[in-house]
Amino acid sequence: MATEPSRPEGEHRDRTPDGARNVGFWRFLYRVTTCQLVTYFVAGMFAYVLLDYRTLFQSGHLAVFMRPMGSPWVAAGPGLQAIRGAVFALVLWPFRRVFFDEGRGWLKLWGLVVGLCIISPAGPAPGSVEGIIYTTLPLRHHLVSLPETVLQTLAFSALLVAWHRRPHRAWGIAMGVLSALVILMSASGVFLERPERFRQRQEDPHTSGTRSAPNQARAADAASE
Repeated sequence: MATEPSRPEGEHRDRTPDGARNVGFWRFLYRVTTCQLVTYFVAGMFAYVLLDYRTLFQSGHLAVFMRPMGSPWVAAGPGLQAIRGAVFALVLWPFRRVFFDEGRGWLKLWGLVVGLCIISPAGPAPGSVEGIIYTTLPLRHHLVSLPETVLQTLAFSALLVAWHRRPHRAWGIAMGVLSALVILMSASGVFLERPERFRQRQEDPHTSGTRSAPNQARAADAASE
C-alpha cells in the first residue's frame, strides 16, 4: 500500500489537521491582537467619514452618552484595542480548533463575535437587544453603528482564519507594522498638541452640533418624534 510522503518537521505546520494545536498561545495572541487593531482602525476611519461621527456623537441623546470626537480618550481608542485583542485571545484560545480546523471557521467565529459582542452583550450597549430594551436611545441610534461593527468583526474573523490557514512570515511583518502605526497614531492624538483649526471645530457648536445640557438632548429627540 502506498503511503503519503512524510514532510519535514515544522513545514506548513498550521495547514495540518491539527494545525490549531501547533499554534502556541503567544503566536495566537499576537495574531488576534494585531487583527483587532488593524480592522478596528480601518473600520473606524471609514465610519468616521461616511457616517459623520463627529456630528452624530454630539447630537441628541448621544451628546450625554458618548465622548466628543476631540476627547483624548477617543484618540486613544484604536491603540487601546490591544487590550480587547488580548481579552479575545484568552477567551477564544480553548475553542481555536473550531475556527481553524473545521470548515467555514471564519463564519463560525464571526457568528460568535456578532452574537455575543454586538447583538447580545451583557450590558445595554447601543445596537444590542439589551440596549433597545433598557435605554432611551431612539432606534435609529441603535442601527446607525451596526454597519461598522458588523463589517469590522467580519474582517477580523476572515483575516484571522486566513492568516492561520495560509501562514507566511509576511503576514506577521505586515500586521506588526500596521499595528505599530495604529498605536503611534493613537499616542500622537493623545499627547501631541492639536492644530488651532481642529480645536475651534470642537468648540464651535455650529460646526460640531454640541448640546450643552441633557434638556436640549431630550428636546431634540422629542422634536424628531
